[in-house]
Amino acid sequence: MNVPFPYNEEQRIAQLLTYGILDTEAETAYDDLIAIAAHICQMPIALVSLIDVDRQWFKSKLGIDAAETPRAWAFCAHAILSPNEVLIVSNALEDERFATNPLVAGDPHIRFYAGAPLVTADGLAMGTLCVIDRQPRVLSNEQIVALKALSRQVVSQLELRLSLTHLHQEMAERQRAEAEIRHLNAALEDRIRQRTMDLQQALDELKQTQAHLVNTEKMTSLGHLVAGVAHEINNPLSFVAGNVRYAQQYIEHLLSLLRLYKQEYPHPSSALQRKERDVELDYIVDDLPNLVASMKLGTDRIQEIVSSLRNFSRMDDVKCQPIDLHIGLDSTLMLLRYRLKAHAAYPEIQLIRDYGNLPLVTCYVGQLNQVFMNLLANAIDALEESYNSRQLEWTGSSNHPHEKYPTHQPTIRICTTAVDPHWVQISIADNGVGMDAAAHTHLFEPFFTTKPAGKGTGLGLSISHHIVTKVHKGQLRCHSHRGQGTEFIIQLPVLPQPLAIASAPPRLTVEQL
Repeated sequence: MNVPFPYNEEQRIAQLLTYGILDTEAETAYDDLIAIAAHICQMPIALVSLIDVDRQWFKSKLGIDAAETPRAWAFCAHAILSPNEVLIVSNALEDERFATNPLVAGDPHIRFYAGAPLVTADGLAMGTLCVIDRQPRVLSNEQIVALKALSRQVVSQLELRLSLTHLHQEMAERQRAEAEIRHLNAALEDRIRQRTMDLQQALDELKQTQAHLVNTEKMTSLGHLVAGVAHEINNPLSFVAGNVRYAQQYIEHLLSLLRLYKQEYPHPSSALQRKERDVELDYIVDDLPNLVASMKLGTDRIQEIVSSLRNFSRMDDVKCQPIDLHIGLDSTLMLLRYRLKAHAAYPEIQLIRDYGNLPLVTCYVGQLNQVFMNLLANAIDALEESYNSRQLEWTGSSNHPHEKYPTHQPTIRICTTAVDPHWVQISIADNGVGMDAAAHTHLFEPFFTTKPAGKGTGLGLSISHHIVTKVHKGQLRCHSHRGQGTEFIIQLPVLPQPLAIASAPPRLTVEQL
């Protein structure tokens, strides 16, 4: 009963071992395929048989209990010799190759056998999908075609298993590589962490230095620019303002003379009457005094702005001097007046001045004016952002935004008070969007900003904090919650340290907050 080996036996065995399927547990996918084969062919026995070196092993079995048989007894060992054909044995007792086979003479008493080889893409036959009966049978062409199709599905399962094996191997290799990388990275991360801490410390120091250098250069240039602009505007402005007064007097004299002429000559010539109608003399007489008055009002306004600019800049003041802080606040508000007014995009911002009775404070006036400008400009930005947020909430609602928020008037409140004989306090509060705790933590860091790109440098509050706390030895605090507005509180010594009586800024009471 010796069965010859296929010509490609060495490659066939190598491929079979590659699948790693021998001696594995039963699997539903294979069991389902032999069940379908047995049903289609109406056979009591169906097998997925794999031909090993010296045995045939059943990956899936139906109708028998044995897990394997010797290769020399295997009908399937004959089937793999012709990979492209289905081996059909109609009656094993009449076939000299199988008549004395132990599987024919004994259990399971094979009489009929049909085996479709399991052929890989390389033409290697791994075994068969076979159906068996204990009595002679004949298969129809349709049953043979179905048996071949099912054998191809068995091969697909083998290939799928191989692909999954490769995938698992790749995943395991990747996991090993990742574990090795994590191990190597651990020491590197420690070194990087320490290096990062050193770099962060150096960066923080560099930021502080850079911020102060930028601020000094910027504000010095700004002071010279503002002073120069104010000077250049003031010269022709003085000429215009002085002449407006004389022009007003001259026009009054001319109009008085014109009225007298009309009284003395009530019936002028027709040419004069035509000319009077052409130039609309009556309108000119009525409007000219108003025109001159508006010119005078305009020059007065320009003089106020120039005065505010000169008072605001004062960057050439290299010495502390006693000043009225209210003048600095009012000068800053004069420059920001245009942003407080209502316009197409935003409503008017209500300004509440709650000024107390402050002593003169010895300070660098130009630098404090810069602090006032930064805090007030930030308050206006917050109110505009708050208004935009409410406009977005209103979109799609049936209510008008002013009906939805009837009592929410954008407001900035400035309060000043003498906390004690040695300290004064300035509070600038708004009812805008406020800020969360994360932003509050980094508020005074150089280059930190909550504004969109291009809308802020992140230097304003850092510079303001430096001016108040380092230059003037005061304190700058912020109280803010998201959706509840923001309040900045400045506390300044009346006299510069260490000339002032040594004391710390007084603690704020609940009422003051």
